[in-house]
Amino acid sequence: MAKTKAAGSTKLGRDSRPKYLGVKLFQGQETKIGSVIIKQRGTKFIPGKNVKRGKDDTLYALKKGKVRFTTKRKTGFNKSQRKVKVVNVDPA
Repeated sequence: MAKTKAAGSTKLGRDSRPKYLGVKLFQGQETKIGSVIIKQRGTKFIPGKNVKRGKDDTLYALKKGKVRFTTKRKTGFNKSQRKVKVVNVDPA
């Protein structure tokens, strides 16, 4: 005897929708107030001047201007250091 019916529905075919993560505005590009600069999971990039982090770790602009990326050293609570990528918006 067959375990399942012959003409039953498949157990495959369920897939999640793409999340469209990544950098949306690159260095030197103009931003508007509230425009999304980076959509990310976790804090690969951290917010700098005139940039705010949303609850889903999305970085968006607080002022109109140009996007600028920098790196800096960040010290953790256990005195360990790491390089982080910082996103800034220079007002135009």
